Amino acid sequence: MSIDAIRENYDHPPFTEQDAHHDPIEQFRLWFEDAWRADGRTPNATILATCNKEGVPSARTVLLKGFDQRGFVFFTNCQSPKANDLKENPRAALVFYWASLARTVRISGDVSHVTREETDAYFSSRPRASQLGAWASDQSAVIDSRETLHGRFDHFKQKFTGQDVPTPPNWGGYRVEPTEFEFWQGQANRLHDRLRYVMDAQGENWTLQRLAP
Repeated sequence: MSIDAIRENYDHPPFTEQDAHHDPIEQFRLWFEDAWRADGRTPNATILATCNKEGVPSARTVLLKGFDQRGFVFFTNCQSPKANDLKENPRAALVFYWASLARTVRISGDVSHVTREETDAYFSSRPRASQLGAWASDQSAVIDSRETLHGRFDHFKQKFTGQDVPTPPNWGGYRVEPTEFEFWQGQANRLHDRLRYVMDAQGENWTLQRLAP
């Protein structure tokens, strides 16, 4: 099929400098809540982009598990390719796309580990089956069959029978500490609204800029 046949004529209210909150994290919260109300299907799904030390990029979908003034948190196997990238090059970008609202948010910044206490608190809140899955999966490693994966799951299910499932030692959280945001609102005639927040060199104040679409 011709991709040119896919057309989108955006018809949404504009997003102006007067509409934008002075704090981009608060602005993200407002749009995130809009996305949750408009379409409750994983509005926290985000594309995480990383690069290794050679500058080779990689991107994948992860689930945002929390955010506050310190940054945006996700959890993963700390021996996964994304974790290896972040060890070599601790910067990343997040991209959220909420199609029903014709909105995108891009966030970039430095990345750090969350504390072990935060990791354990989140891990303990997961469904037990998801906890066992974290033990069973050597994320991104080549395996010979799905049966092997199920066998590992059953092994750990039996191992932890009658006790809480502990956090795997190679599993943890990362926090993207933002230095730049872009809020994109689709508009008619491709005259989209793009507002960018940039943190100053002292890490104290945000500057709001309008970008051409």
